[in-house]
Amino acid sequence: KRKKIHNKKILGSEKILTDTKTISSFTESLDFKLTKAQKRTIDEILKDMNKNSPMKRLLQGDVGSGKTIVAACAVYSATNAGYKAALMAPTEVLAEQHFNSLNPILQKYNIKSYLLTSSVKDRDEILKQMSSSEPVFFIGTHALIQDNIEFNNLGLAIIDEQQRFGVDQRKKLIESSNIIPHQIVMTATPIPRTTALAVYGDLDISIIDELPPGRQEIENILLSGLNDDNSRVIEFCNHHLNNESQIFVVCPYIDESENKDIKAAEKVFQQHQTLFPTKAVELLHGRMNSEEKELIMKRMNNAEIDILISTVVIEVGIDIPNATLMIIESAERFGLNQLHQLRGRV
Repeated sequence: KRKKIHNKKILGSEKILTDTKTISSFTESLDFKLTKAQKRTIDEILKDMNKNSPMKRLLQGDVGSGKTIVAACAVYSATNAGYKAALMAPTEVLAEQHFNSLNPILQKYNIKSYLLTSSVKDRDEILKQMSSSEPVFFIGTHALIQDNIEFNNLGLAIIDEQQRFGVDQRKKLIESSNIIPHQIVMTATPIPRTTALAVYGDLDISIIDELPPGRQEIENILLSGLNDDNSRVIEFCNHHLNNESQIFVVCPYIDESENKDIKAAEKVFQQHQTLFPTKAVELLHGRMNSEEKELIMKRMNNAEIDILISTVVIEVGIDIPNATLMIIESAERFGLNQLHQLRGRV
C-alpha cells in the first residue's frame, strides 16, 4: 500500500485527456455492444490516464471477457492525444493474434500499428517509427525490450499475460521511453482479490466480471484414462466432428528435453490419424518455426483442420471460435493456471 501511495506521488506521466464524445464514437462504431463491466473498466482506465502520476492498473478478466477491446480503447485514447502505445505479449502466436484483431479496428481511425517479433524481417521502418514523433501503436514479444530500442513519447504500455514476464522485463518496457508511460497489465488468470492485493499491492485493480452475451458455460469432464474412458473420448470426438466442430488435443510438458515432448505429441498424433482416418489431423509444437506455426493456426482458423494435436504452445490467447472440444492428456502435469488458460480456448 505504501508503494501505491508513493507511486501516486510520482509525477512525470503525461495527462492523456479523452473527452466522452470521442470515446463514445469509438465504442459505438464497434461491431458489438460492450458489457457493463467493459464500460466500467474503460472509465476507470481513462480516468487514471488523465493524471500526471503514472497509472498502474491490473486488468483481470476471464478468457473471452473482452480485455483486448478495453485495451484498444486505451490505445485509441493515447494515440488520439498524440502519444505512442505498446502492447507486449509472451508468445509470437499471441502477439500476431492481437495484431490481427486490433489492427483492423484501429485502422479505421488512421492509427498505424506495427508488429515486432523475432521473426519480423524488416525492422528498420519499425525502429524508425519508435523514435519518430508520430503517435503509433506497437505490438510485439520480448523483441520490444531489446537493448537498442528506445521509444519517443510512449504514453501507454500494456503487458498481456503479465505472469509470464519477469519483473525486470516489465520494467524494461516502462523505462525504454523519455516519459513515464501509463501501464496496464492484463491477465486471464482469476486471482482472489486478497491475493491480488498482496501480490500486486502497487497496482489498482479492474475486474471484468461479466462475459459477453452468447458465451456458453464450459463443461469439464475428468476421465481416468482406462479403456472404457478412451472409448468415451472417441465418442465425444465423433459427436463434435459430426457437428462440424474442431478439436484441440493438448499434450503435456514432460521434462526439460523438448524432444521428449515432441515424441510424445507425435505418438498422440499418430493415434488420432489412425482413429480418424478421414479427418484432417495436424501437429503443432514449439520446434516449428513461426511461419509453420502461423500457417497451421491459419488453417485451424479457416476450419481446414479437424483435430489439432499440440504441445503447450497453444496455452495463451489462441482464439478459434469453431473449436468446441479440448482433450488435455495427462492433466495432472499442468498447473492450475495453465489448465484455466487452456479451458478458455474452447
